[in-house]
Amino acid sequence: MRRTAGQKKYLRIGGLRQRWILNTIMPVFLLLVLIVTLFSAGVASYYYSGIQRGLEIRAQDAADSFNSYFMNSYTEYYQMAVYYTDSFDDKDRIELQFISPGGRIQASSYGLTVGTSPSTGDIGEAVATGEKSVFQGRDPATGENILSVSYPLLFNGRVVGVMRLVTALRAVERQVLLAVLAVFVIAAVCMCMVVISNLIFINRVVEPVAVVSDAAKRISAGGYGIQIENRYTDELAALVDNINDMSLKIGQNEKMKTEFISSVSHELRTPLTAINGWGETILADPSGDPAQMKKGIRIILREARRLSTMVEELLEFSKMEDGRFTLRVEPDVDLQSEFEDAIFTYRELFRQEGIELEYDAGDEALPFISADPERLKQVFCNVLDNAAKHGGSGKRIAASVSAEDGYEVVRVRDFGPGIPEAELPFVKQKFYKGSSKARGSGIGLAVCDEIVTLHNGTFDIANAEGGGTVVTIRLPMQG
Repeated sequence: MRRTAGQKKYLRIGGLRQRWILNTIMPVFLLLVLIVTLFSAGVASYYYSGIQRGLEIRAQDAADSFNSYFMNSYTEYYQMAVYYTDSFDDKDRIELQFISPGGRIQASSYGLTVGTSPSTGDIGEAVATGEKSVFQGRDPATGENILSVSYPLLFNGRVVGVMRLVTALRAVERQVLLAVLAVFVIAAVCMCMVVISNLIFINRVVEPVAVVSDAAKRISAGGYGIQIENRYTDELAALVDNINDMSLKIGQNEKMKTEFISSVSHELRTPLTAINGWGETILADPSGDPAQMKKGIRIILREARRLSTMVEELLEFSKMEDGRFTLRVEPDVDLQSEFEDAIFTYRELFRQEGIELEYDAGDEALPFISADPERLKQVFCNVLDNAAKHGGSGKRIAASVSAEDGYEVVRVRDFGPGIPEAELPFVKQKFYKGSSKARGSGIGLAVCDEIVTLHNGTFDIANAEGGGTVVTIRLPMQG
């Protein structure tokens, strides 16, 4: 079954939440479980060892007293055992027992157990070893958990009885359980706070991610130029700004491409119309007027040259787009000579249009550089042609070449209206024509900038003081 785009987005966002929970909340959960487990074991050990130590000290003191003062005869031993058990002041919590070597209780602070035989291992071990013995576990007779300490009573070095202290562990277990529950509640509260804070955080991350994802989807579907409201102040703000900037630039590029296609279609149609029109006129002229024919051929050649230039620009742009735009660098190129060839080519053409082309060659010959001469000539011709198209109203173009700070610098200035300040940052962008009404594809300057950049040079366009536009080309003397 195929999923819709909305379902796919939901699954992606759900997957992001799941990964976040798995990578952040699970380690915290496991850490809290470990802490609760270790704390529970520590609390239980603390309580049980404390109870055991208390019983051991108490039993040892009593057994030492008995062994020192009341073991002269069995009658004295038994009388003192009964007295001890009757006067035992902690009988509500601890049972004091005197047990025969055979394991039967002879006297007890809890009288009901007299005559019974506890079957815990501490009694037999104390009788057998003559040393203290401890038992902790379930009492076979009552089924409850107990802790007992047995000390041997000696007469002439022989065990004649056992003093045993027994206490139930219900109270200790209750205290341990309460402590563990308290820690568990604290851990649960901490876990809830971690979960809630992480869910709030991940939702704050997922929400803008979903918004950005939706915006990217709309952009990929053709909704160029859309903007996302930026309500964030962290890295997400930078992401949204980048998406908005990308959308704006894509929208601008699409608009420029649309205008470019429209402009190129018009630009191609105009010279073709002129060529077709004058060709038909010349063929249909029965008089064969030489002046008329010469005028028509001149127009056909000019329009054909303009058409050829546009086609060349389109081919160069195509090479730039797919990475086939390369240079054929030669080690010894005379930049000054290449520029003067372009000046010579355009001077007569400009004169026919009433434009004066001034050229300053400088005072000294410039050194050769490593460059592609054909590409440089292409740049020079394009710059001169642009100066005539956009600044021809000034009827004057000034060109110069010089050496400045390790660069060979070519400048071409027109004396036309100049470029609006708001358009200056964009004039080198492909397809951009701005407010200019001059004919052209809008990619010539972009091609020039690419060529100069590949030569490790700079291509700058600015408004000149006193009016007009100046193009400055800087190429390093050592290629």
